Parts: sequence; structure tokens; C-alpha cells
Amino acid sequence: MEKFLIVGLGNIGQEYAGTRHNIGFDILDALAGRHNVQFQVDRLADRTEIGLKGRKLICIKPTTFMNLSGKAVKYWMEKENVDLNHLLVLVDELAVPLNKIKMKPAGSDGGHNGLKSIQEILGTTSYPRLRFGIGSDFPRGRQVDYVLGKWRAEELDIVKRKIDRSSKAVEEFALQGLDKTMAEINAIEF
Repeated sequence: MEKFLIVGLGNIGQEYAGTRHNIGFDILDALAGRHNVQFQVDRLADRTEIGLKGRKLICIKPTTFMNLSGKAVKYWMEKENVDLNHLLVLVDELAVPLNKIKMKPAGSDGGHNGLKSIQEILGTTSYPRLRFGIGSDFPRGRQVDYVLGKWRAEELDIVKRKIDRSSKAVEEFALQGLDKTMAEINAIEF
């Protein structure tokens, strides 16, 4: 059985729920909901498993806080013996507009502390990621407030549609591979 590690980045705690920075958690919650599975507290992460046509998706929401996400990723990759190309990290992305989702096979951390931690601990930037566009509609010097802020009412419709599509993209990644999924998802405009 092929195993995949799906990592939704976010911060634990009610004060971070529904913020732009927690979109990775939100996508995994949507995916778990579609498969009627629940997250359980486990080592360094809340964890669940999804069986999907002969594949096992190990889904984790690190409980290490964003800046230490790499610890949880490395632990679960080693524990479950998951190959680097079967890792998918779900992350918020300022450099991608709100109406887009982008998948990439590799790339820099782009100033994202969660990706920076993963890169440092794994020693590579070559792992797939789904970049959920949050746009950059904030005044100069207010990036932290924007990223840690809640979605605006007028953004909620598009965010819900993108969360749903992103959760389907996770399944497609496991079933049809990165290249095909990337070609499909990167072309969509919401």
C-alpha cells in the first residue's frame, strides 16, 4: 500500500482558528469530513488516516506551532516510512492571489516560517506543496496582522470553494500524481 503524508500547516489554539495562516488545518478538516474520519491527538500532531483506493493518506496537523512544523513532518515521515515525493504540505501563500491555488514540486520558503522549519529539518526544498493563495491586500508593515487575521466576510465564499477544491486536490495528488494534479489545479481561477 502506497503511503502519503499530508501536512496541513497552522497554529494550535482557538485564537488562530479561521485565520489565513491556518488554512492548512482547514483543508485537512474538510478532507477528513468528506471521509468521515476524526483527528486524534498523537505525537507532535493531531493525526488521522484515510484509505483511498489502495493508498493510505496519513494526515497531520502539527501541534508544534508553525515555527517548529519541521519536527512533526520529520517524525511522521520516518515513523510511517513515507518517501519525500509522497509528502504534500498545505500552506497559505501571500505571493499567490486569493482567486488561485498553486501546486509546486519544490521551492523556497518564501518567508513562511512553517516551510522554513521543514526545509531546515529535512535539509531540502524539494518536496511538493499546495499553496493556497491568500493575496497580499494589507498596508505596508501589517503583514503579520494580515496573515494571522480572520478572513473578511466578502472573502468567505471564495475561501470555502477553494478549501473544497484543495481537499479534492489532495486526493488527486495521491491517485494521479503531482504533475497531472498540478496542471489541473494551477489552471483554475476562482
